[in-house]
Amino acid sequence: MDSKHPLYTGPYNLNEEEEKKLILREYRALLRALKQDIKKGDKAMLRHAFEMAAEAHKNTRRKSGEPYIFHPLAVARISVEEIGLGVTSAVCALLHDTVEDTEITLEDIGREFNNNIARIINGLTKISNVVDLKAETTVQAENFRKILLTLAEDPRVILIKLADRLHNMRTLDSMNREKQLKIASETTYIYSPLAHRLGLYEIKSEMEDLALKFTQPDIYNEIVKGLKDTRRERTRYINEFIKPIKEELAQHGFSFEIYGRPKAIHSIWNKMRNKHVTFEEVFDIFAIRVILDTPPESEKQDCWKVYSVITNFYHPNPERLRDWVSVPKGNGYEALHTTVMGPGGRWVEVQIRSRRMNEIAEKGLAAHWKYKEGAPTAQESKLDSFLEHLREVLANPNTDTIDFIQDFKLDLFTEEIYVYTPKGDMRVLPMGATALDFAFDIHSQLGTRCIGAKVNHRLVPLSHKLHSGDQVEVITSSKQHPSEDWLQFVITAKAKSGVKNYLRESKRQKAEEGKAILKRKLEALHTSMSQHNINELVQYYKKSSPLDLFYAVAVGAVDLSELKTFSVYGDKMQHPSREIRNDTRELADEEVLKQKHGKGAELIIFGERSDKILYKLAQCCQPIPGDDVFGFITSGEGLKIHRTDCPNASRLLANYGHRVVKTKWARNKEISFLTGVRITGLDDVGVIQKITNVISGDLKLNMRSLSIDSKDGIFEGTIMVYVHDREELNDFCNRLGILEGITKIERIDNTEGA
Repeated sequence: MDSKHPLYTGPYNLNEEEEKKLILREYRALLRALKQDIKKGDKAMLRHAFEMAAEAHKNTRRKSGEPYIFHPLAVARISVEEIGLGVTSAVCALLHDTVEDTEITLEDIGREFNNNIARIINGLTKISNVVDLKAETTVQAENFRKILLTLAEDPRVILIKLADRLHNMRTLDSMNREKQLKIASETTYIYSPLAHRLGLYEIKSEMEDLALKFTQPDIYNEIVKGLKDTRRERTRYINEFIKPIKEELAQHGFSFEIYGRPKAIHSIWNKMRNKHVTFEEVFDIFAIRVILDTPPESEKQDCWKVYSVITNFYHPNPERLRDWVSVPKGNGYEALHTTVMGPGGRWVEVQIRSRRMNEIAEKGLAAHWKYKEGAPTAQESKLDSFLEHLREVLANPNTDTIDFIQDFKLDLFTEEIYVYTPKGDMRVLPMGATALDFAFDIHSQLGTRCIGAKVNHRLVPLSHKLHSGDQVEVITSSKQHPSEDWLQFVITAKAKSGVKNYLRESKRQKAEEGKAILKRKLEALHTSMSQHNINELVQYYKKSSPLDLFYAVAVGAVDLSELKTFSVYGDKMQHPSREIRNDTRELADEEVLKQKHGKGAELIIFGERSDKILYKLAQCCQPIPGDDVFGFITSGEGLKIHRTDCPNASRLLANYGHRVVKTKWARNKEISFLTGVRITGLDDVGVIQKITNVISGDLKLNMRSLSIDSKDGIFEGTIMVYVHDREELNDFCNRLGILEGITKIERIDNTEGA
């Protein structure tokens, strides 16, 4: 049975005897996977862990109806077969939910097994429910920091956690729609970037594909169908492409494997979205992979020999050559990538690796450990430096806001550049990093005192973007201090964290002055700095926190003469214009109320008692009836409705789960909604008339604006129209699509309007 799939399909209906057989079959499959790693005593320890977990979970079932023990067994198999971990990790995977969900304690595990296993399970327990639905934002950020701390201490913890999340994603069908959206969003927001950074490309790709399946099922199914329909043609093309290479490599005496494989569904979707093309227009939906059986000392030269053979047959694109053999990626990935012009004028990506490189590419950090022998290798020292960088960023106790997740996520996913110190030491930075990012990467003190840099012996400003191969010398001054505008051009988590921490500390010191001023003013009014009074003033002056209030007082940004308008009852202040109201909302799961928007557009909002909840449609995605939507309670603008495929959806669902409200459209054909499409085509006489005929004549839609810009025979334009629902929008797009000369039509998203 393929471990990449759930143990069953369709409704769960096994009887007790069939369950026992299936559980035993899974356990034996785990033993077979560990066969080479099992030493004396390991089998007994595994059996004990399995029996302990089975007993602890015996009365528990998953949402799908299957016995809970299937889950830890599956996590253990993923840890071993797909990540490449060993017996200790398999034991920990089998027991990973016992401390949190059953009566077994860490002390029991330490006593029954050993302290090392207890420590790993403790780490897994700490980071369970990472982004809790009811948790406040700062708590969520703290939980994410806990994940990264465990990664810095013992990477096995996060590797098992990734296996746990992957199995949850594979069995997400049995969850309700809201849970699917939340878990899929967390996965793309937190877990797939971590898998990417740890070199687990297969797991990262599968997580992203599964997330797309649940967040945007229509797009996922369209690409799956496209891949299925083009399989025969793709196989024929791949065979034609590799035939001459295969023969030539065999003549040169290489032992190798060569094959073509389709790219990940999520990767294809990214190409469709970024290049604004349909599935049929994405040419590089597969890559050719050459894997060499060659000793470590010959790997580099043999990879280049294979490159030479391939480019004898097909012309390479010089701008698409990636040499990660000479300089591996920060997560240890090694390979030679090139893109060549294949038969029929199609660009084809070719990846050249040794067998060792391939295992590291597929199993990342775990494979990296396997090859640790003697002096540190290039990829080993890079991973170690990444973990060291992680410890530095996490060392600051003030790093507890949601910004931390966003900043660090950028570091995880961005392509890398390689720059050098004046002494020739290489530093790896994300693409787009500036001279100031480099200074912070060397040392935080160097960053806060940086006034400029010399790049390749030429003086440049702090904001200068670096490129691979640059040699950078940092220039400092004892009088320099970070300023707010630095945040506009630094991109690394370490630099952003360093600047924010300095500004926060500076603001805190200034706020102390404001606090003292305010205290004197309140004493003059015969009242005190009580928590009630501070909260009253924070709301009156529209500040987000007491710290912001005190800072505003210190810099004179608020008018304290307005304090005289407050009434004082005993020791409590209250402004006459501010009604006391209860902002807390209790959700009642079974209540379903229809809410009116503006002129009567209807939404069904689950779980709210008030029948007068005002809401707005988010400008970032401009939802219309028929779109899959969710409600999000903002801090200042009430309830906003977003599409589930909104550019901001994964961030909102992953980080602010406690503010999400279950929402769907009610049927209403009376109200129109503003939406927009972007069109591209060949500039031709009468093109605008054709478009307006479709809008006003055929469909009788109300158009708000039409903007067309023409250059060199190509026009690009945006049309803002009012439609009743998604069905009407799709009809509009289809009608435009059949007009002669129009090549692309896409719905407009605005990523700024969250």
